[in-house]
Amino acid sequence: MKNDFSRWQRLLLFCFGLFIAGAFAMKWMESDLLYNNEKISIFGLELFYPKEKIIDIFSGINDKVRTILGYHLSFDFIFMAGCYPGIACLCMMARMEIGRKSIKSILFILAFLQIFGWTFDVIENFYLLKWLKNPVVGDEFGFYHVVVYSKWTIALLAAVFSISILVRSVLKRKSLKSAV
Repeated sequence: MKNDFSRWQRLLLFCFGLFIAGAFAMKWMESDLLYNNEKISIFGLELFYPKEKIIDIFSGINDKVRTILGYHLSFDFIFMAGCYPGIACLCMMARMEIGRKSIKSILFILAFLQIFGWTFDVIENFYLLKWLKNPVVGDEFGFYHVVVYSKWTIALLAAVFSISILVRSVLKRKSLKSAV
């Protein structure tokens, strides 16, 4: 059991490296993502901007910003390769720290659902890259938002749940050691 935990831990560290590399590269580019002298918010593109604003931004940005945004979305694929498998690792590690079978099952399901979260993130990026190339956003905008909200829900639910179990487990071990 301990050996399995350390395997998941090593995979988590590898995923964390990809996560950090992708996040660093994307953060480095963000200062160049400007439209009308205002920063383009990636979260805005994902969650908050209405269809008209996305069309307006993608139609109005210059070629330099368009290229940088394309690179940003490309580096997001590296970020994803660290994020979703990393969250699955957290779920599997938390699963080993818990005794109740029902919670173990929930954690396994949350780990498995990261495949869907990752797929939804890829779909999201393909839509953004497609619209970046040709800023015509049609009826697929509603589906796009379902995909984005689903991705966030799956990832955040699994991350928060598994991290809370792992933190509780560490605190429980520390209190047992201090009692001895």
